[in-house]
Amino acid sequence: MFAKLYSVLCNCRTWAFSILISSYILFIIFGGSVLMVLEEPKETQLRSSLRILRSRFLQAHTCVSDEQLETFTEQVLRAQKFGIPVLINEDDRNNYDFTSSLFFLTAFLTTTGYGETVPISDGGKVFCIIYSLLGIPFSVFLLACIIQNLMLYLIWRPINYVHTRWGYSVGTIKLLSTLLLSTLVVTCFFIIPAGIFTQVEDWSFMESLYFCFISLSTIGIGDNIPGNAKNQAIRQAFEFGISCYLILGLISLMLVLETLSEVPGIHRCLSLFQMAPEKEDEQQKVLQEAEGKSKEVSPHDES
Repeated sequence: MFAKLYSVLCNCRTWAFSILISSYILFIIFGGSVLMVLEEPKETQLRSSLRILRSRFLQAHTCVSDEQLETFTEQVLRAQKFGIPVLINEDDRNNYDFTSSLFFLTAFLTTTGYGETVPISDGGKVFCIIYSLLGIPFSVFLLACIIQNLMLYLIWRPINYVHTRWGYSVGTIKLLSTLLLSTLVVTCFFIIPAGIFTQVEDWSFMESLYFCFISLSTIGIGDNIPGNAKNQAIRQAFEFGISCYLILGLISLMLVLETLSEVPGIHRCLSLFQMAPEKEDEQQKVLQEAEGKSKEVSPHDES
């Protein structure tokens, strides 16, 4: 009887997992379709504007040939690809002083990777490969250890204290603590930094909020990069602050996700889509089977 129920449960979870995968594929297809509808007209408009601007430039400067303009444009785009400033007011900017290198490695190890600054030399590329092979697992391990300690001191002990002291159910306390923590993280790592970026950078609040989300979610598209202040000292201090912001913000976001996964309703939903039973149940079953086998084998061994 138990074996039959176990088989039915596994089949249900298999179907649920299959539905989850299919839903995710449809979700990606839907997102691609919506993005195409929203962005393709703007892309076409910009391409037409550039063609018109190019044509007017060649007409106004007959001494410049089409091939010369093409070569110059390719060189500019190549320099921009490697993060080398091409505008006159950015001539003094250095992408590989200490704070800039620290900012690059922070984005590199957190897998944010804005893509504006990239290694130029072959030695730098080899170093980044070796450094990431060691640094990314080390960063993941460190973040996991930090999250476990924060969960103990900031979540589990307060939950246990409130449950013991006032008698509230653990599920209710988990939900309230998750809501409180989410509010604090959104305020301290999204709203407030977005306001700061709006004042420091030439960005709107929406662009600043977009940068915060893209950074802390480790998407790192790289269309908006902070730290473009003309003063070198201010830019270095700002880049160092952003490096700290990335690490602390990523820890906070991971803490929220870990806390959210412990909410009873979310936890049950996650277990529904698991292909196998929960770890504790599976471990208990394995231990029971091992104990049964040892009892069966021991009399034979003694004889």
